[in-house]
Amino acid sequence: MRALLQRTTGARVCVGGEIVGEIGRGLVVLLGVGPDDDEATAEALARRAVELRIFDDADGRTNLALLDVGGAVLVVSQFTLYADTRRGRRPGFTGAAPPEQAERLYLRFADALRQLGVEVATGRFGAVMAVELVNDGPFTIWLDTAER
Repeated sequence: MRALLQRTTGARVCVGGEIVGEIGRGLVVLLGVGPDDDEATAEALARRAVELRIFDDADGRTNLALLDVGGAVLVVSQFTLYADTRRGRRPGFTGAAPPEQAERLYLRFADALRQLGVEVATGRFGAVMAVELVNDGPFTIWLDTAER
């Protein structure tokens, strides 16, 4: 799985002009699923995302995790994180998981976050979405479970 985490003070995702998910302080997670990923991968990535100490403490140091600050997560499925741009000018996406597997693991990731005590909002799988966020910092982290 690949995840782009962006620390935010507020974010929302819209489909056809309708807000389908919205959070305040927390993380926006753009999530891509690969063909070799499974439920255990989704659960481990969720744990890693909530345990990363990327929020400021009282001294302005990044010593606090999402759970420490009571933050929420907006999860948006993004197969384009698996874009292959090595040849030509048009990206290929054959490295992404098939839609059925990707949706199942996207939902499992969101569920694993909830089980860890995090408020979760989501986009709509497979839809054309508009994601709006305030990137706090800016602070952006790339996680790839293949790089463990």
